[in-house]
Amino acid sequence: MKYITPLIILTFMSVFFSCSEEKIDGSAEIFGTVKGKIVSSDTFEPLENVKVFSSPTSSTVFTDAEGKFTISNIKVGEYSIQAQKDGYLSKFESVTVNKNLESEVVFELTKNTGNNLPPLEPKIVAPLDNATNQSLSTKIEWAASDPNGDVLSYEVTLRNDKSSTVLIYSGIKEKELLLTNLFYGTKYFWQVSVTDSKSKPVFSSVFTFSTLSFPSTRYLMVKKINSNNVIFAADQDKNRYQITSSETNSWRPRKNNQSGKIAFIQSNGSQNHIFIMDADGSNKTKVTNSVSIAGFNPDFIGFSWNTTGDKLIYPNFDKLYQINSDGSGLKKIFETSNGKFISECDWSNDGMKVAIKVNDNEGYNAEIYVINLAGAIISNVLPSQTGAVGSLNFSITGRKLLYTRDVSQYESPNYRQLDNRIFEYNFDTSFSVQITTEKIAGTNDQDARYSPNEAEIIFTNTSNDGTSEKNILKIEVNPAGLNALRRETLFTGQFMPDWE
Repeated sequence: MKYITPLIILTFMSVFFSCSEEKIDGSAEIFGTVKGKIVSSDTFEPLENVKVFSSPTSSTVFTDAEGKFTISNIKVGEYSIQAQKDGYLSKFESVTVNKNLESEVVFELTKNTGNNLPPLEPKIVAPLDNATNQSLSTKIEWAASDPNGDVLSYEVTLRNDKSSTVLIYSGIKEKELLLTNLFYGTKYFWQVSVTDSKSKPVFSSVFTFSTLSFPSTRYLMVKKINSNNVIFAADQDKNRYQITSSETNSWRPRKNNQSGKIAFIQSNGSQNHIFIMDADGSNKTKVTNSVSIAGFNPDFIGFSWNTTGDKLIYPNFDKLYQINSDGSGLKKIFETSNGKFISECDWSNDGMKVAIKVNDNEGYNAEIYVINLAGAIISNVLPSQTGAVGSLNFSITGRKLLYTRDVSQYESPNYRQLDNRIFEYNFDTSFSVQITTEKIAGTNDQDARYSPNEAEIIFTNTSNDGTSEKNILKIEVNPAGLNALRRETLFTGQFMPDWE
């Protein structure tokens, strides 16, 4: 085991030469055993009656005539095992306790000459205590010294006010540490301990700082990072902020302004489920459980909030479900009569009707119609079509519905689209018009949605080759909704936009 320091205050856990993370939970208790031997560092003779105990606290035991000890029934985890004997400098060693296994540790205790003085208490240098608006990468600095001029090493413990996570940074040789990947709008508590390897660690006071608040954002979008879809938010100045991990596959973000929550789809084992999170990506919770969101192709599936943000609707193959945003109240509200899959849905602002797009198991023979919450079809928007259809979005009044359609009517096993264009259906006239977007030949316009004031439409444009970069654009639409006035690129390399 790595020699760290002679003493430890019982409130701190074992150390590594990198950052470790510990969480407090209520999991079932599992036990192991720690065995060891303690000898004198100068003669290597076994030491009897050495007091041995752990941090976190377990039972206290004493060594036998052979210097051996056993701590039984100790919960699995990381521990600091401390050895104390009069006339010797106390010492601790780190040990990992595993389920139903014996962990071993050996101590070499040094005689106490009585001439050493402990280090002085560390003092804060930066940032100042209670500092605010700190970066998500913040360097903490402190001052420390030793009366004997001994070489010092440091350990920093970091907590925050949003979780029970405790981070311990050990084996630090400099009087500074760069903290990275901090959270927005979070208060952090940090404490540093110093040791000269001869006396007990000396602890500083607990210092605090707060990170800057998450900026106000209006846009949501997705970017492909390696093989995963990753969700970003952006402000009015088009500054982008990553809000889901690059290690998970997350897509189709939808924000509800009344609840302040963002719903999105995320891979979860072999299934895809709906999750919600705060605007900064924190407080992520899983909404769907027994019935996942599913259809013919995960990249072309969608769900919808209700206006107040306490319910969602989503498809599972040929069925449409409603669920509360806390995961309760799951119920089926519609099932197709012909076995077609429901791929997209959009809930009207007044909560009285739902637009759905259905298709066969290859994504084709698509139809768009509107149902009420009793599951009755009340409007037929688009009869069965050859080629791809998608991008459902009601206007605020519910009198218009935005959608996209591949006018080439091309169909292929990989669902390639050749000439996807934006359309608007008017329920007053029962007539669809194509929104003129001055689309470049050989590209597709898709993922179309109204802007918050409905004077513009935001959408994704990309080459129809299926491999080129995707960009998010917007167009201004004249009052008649017939002709685009200006086509503007908002974000490059992003797709699946949401603008609230």
